Amino acid sequence: MSKKYYVVWKGRKTGIFSTWDECKSYVENYPGAKFKSFPSLEEAEQAFKEGYSFSSSRKLSSSRNTSVKGKSTYIEDSLSVDAACSGNPGLMEYKGVSTKTGEVIFHHGPMMGTNNIGEFLAIVHGLSFLHKLNSDMPIYSDSQTAIKWVKMKKANTTLPLTSETERVWKLIKRAENWLATHSYSNPIMKWETEIWGEIKADFGRK
Repeated sequence: MSKKYYVVWKGRKTGIFSTWDECKSYVENYPGAKFKSFPSLEEAEQAFKEGYSFSSSRKLSSSRNTSVKGKSTYIEDSLSVDAACSGNPGLMEYKGVSTKTGEVIFHHGPMMGTNNIGEFLAIVHGLSFLHKLNSDMPIYSDSQTAIKWVKMKKANTTLPLTSETERVWKLIKRAENWLATHSYSNPIMKWETEIWGEIKADFGRK
């Protein structure tokens, strides 16, 4: 995976940082944060000197674009995932979309399951998809439970294994195996619905 450098013009701390985790700690939930990533230290240093406004006008394809709503910031150059379920358990489906454009990147289901399972599978599907592209793009989910399960590398569900749920259980085991055998650098971030509205992958069934 190619190295990136992160410039923070406005955040808890400003400067040039060599990891996304460090950059994220200074900009996440910081009002009006201004930051971007660059493929080389030279470009990052130049951008930091030029300032955010000038660097933004250059429209570097490698940059992480930001969108400001309310009192916080989300990263447009990211993948948003969500699930929908009719009943609990019930017919469940999930999808991943471009946060910036709303374009559907993948969609799976419906199948018998629960909403939490769908959210979990959506994140892992997103990680696998981006891994194949050698991309460290962030993933947004509005499910704190699913994010926790992914970090645990296990779906902590009580859904019984039956003939109806056999299909989803195969996907769960496959997802858990993927997490156990792969590493990733993609930040998995909580979508702040109260600030930004419904996540871009929302099915609109509320």
